[in-house]
Amino acid sequence: MSDLLTQSLRFSDPQDLADLRTFATRAKSIDDGAIRLNAAGPVLAAYVCVLRPRLLGESTPTILGLRTMALAEPADLDVTVPLSAVLDRLARAGAGDVDLPVPPVTVAESWAGVGAPRSGWEALGALPDAVLRQAADAGIAEIAGIIPDKPGALLVNNARATVWGRPLDGAGGLPAGAAFAALALGFLADGEQGLFRAGRWFRLSSSRGHILVRAGSGL
Repeated sequence: MSDLLTQSLRFSDPQDLADLRTFATRAKSIDDGAIRLNAAGPVLAAYVCVLRPRLLGESTPTILGLRTMALAEPADLDVTVPLSAVLDRLARAGAGDVDLPVPPVTVAESWAGVGAPRSGWEALGALPDAVLRQAADAGIAEIAGIIPDKPGALLVNNARATVWGRPLDGAGGLPAGAAFAALALGFLADGEQGLFRAGRWFRLSSSRGHILVRAGSGL
């Protein structure tokens, strides 16, 4: 861990701060880890990790969730900090607050250094939210049926790799874990997700956020 000079991000709307709290809360329920705050000018990009390989040679895809929010004041920041520290600061925010004090301690996460392409995305079509929700629910049920009451780490990781690394039907090779990530982060409603690809990367995009997937094993 390393110390960071105290800095604040000022949002354009109090609702953005509330949306960030919801996003971070959902992320923490999946993986009690970290959040990457990447501010460039008037926009903050907040990344969290939903799935990633944890064992050597494991085939679990790297899957990140992304929310972007407008900033009232331009900022230049790229740090990865504990989710718990961000949520602690957000919990103290009042209804009309627009400032987020950036936690002073950073953490090292291998997934935070995996940058998805900023351009070169090819549109593959769209996937209905209902189809993704069904795939996520089916995967969750399948994993629950595989894992015993007191599983070891190897069994858990193998089950997740098998189920969430499996391509979704009719999605151009998109791993099923993308559907789980979209469900878990609250990105599914009653519409559809745009599907894009750039090399090894896939992206699901909607007004609620983006799911970034790097297919293949390893980080």
